Amino acid sequence: MRAHNHVENPLEYMIERVAMAGSDIRRAFTARPERHAAAPPDIGHIGMADVREALREGLHDLGVARTDVIFIALVYPLVGLVLARLAFSLNFLPLVFPLISGFAILGPVAAVGLYAVSRKLESGQEVSFSTPFEVVRSPALSSILGLGAVLGLVFLAWLAAAWGVYCVTLGPQPPTSAEAFLRDVFTTGPGWAMIMIGFAVGAVFAALTFAISAISFPMLLDRDVGVAAAIRTSLHAVAYNPGTMVAWGFVISLALALGSLPALAGLIFVVPWLGHSTWHLYRKLVR
Repeated sequence: MRAHNHVENPLEYMIERVAMAGSDIRRAFTARPERHAAAPPDIGHIGMADVREALREGLHDLGVARTDVIFIALVYPLVGLVLARLAFSLNFLPLVFPLISGFAILGPVAAVGLYAVSRKLESGQEVSFSTPFEVVRSPALSSILGLGAVLGLVFLAWLAAAWGVYCVTLGPQPPTSAEAFLRDVFTTGPGWAMIMIGFAVGAVFAALTFAISAISFPMLLDRDVGVAAAIRTSLHAVAYNPGTMVAWGFVISLALALGSLPALAGLIFVVPWLGHSTWHLYRKLVR
């Protein structure tokens, strides 16, 4: 007999979303390939001086744009808090930290509007409150959405991995309360094993996300080369500048970590700053 009012567990929910994301990705990779035919871009060599300059330029853009993009900056911390609240309401306490920390995987998607602002400022044009929304009229919108689906797939895979780590350490039964869960996490061997394994697995997902999205979104907005070419260029840029790009990834991680305090409020400043800076770093990398 078919069960009614079935409540999906995290793994079932993620499998369902993975299937949906897979369809979006397939459409993005196969849509109008003739439009994306172009010579591969030249990737330049950058150093730490370029990273510092990109950060200064990003700070300048943030100062010029001010309230034009402040609502975008608010989306990031608010969605993170909503996700955390959802986890609490569903008694999925083990996914609270993975939800908040893993939401950084989707950061490049939220920053596309910021790239549009920096692009206009770079060309000497005026920006307004509506400038970030101009992305929806971009010919690369389907590619941007497709790449966003790729990151969404990575995000769901991270949550599935985090749930798996919990199941083999403190689980698989859900915790009885937040207090009991925190006590088990920080005062028991399995709890510390979950922390260490979780951080190791998370580092792998963070590295993968950074490699495929370091410059791919601004490149799509700028050139509309297609999802595959954008990811390939981002991977080449990281491989060609390994030390500098690792340092850039560390800057992003540190800034997001500091911006998460208190209660993710600092992300209101950090997210747009990093978004604008990413655009300028892209300009230094891709010619």
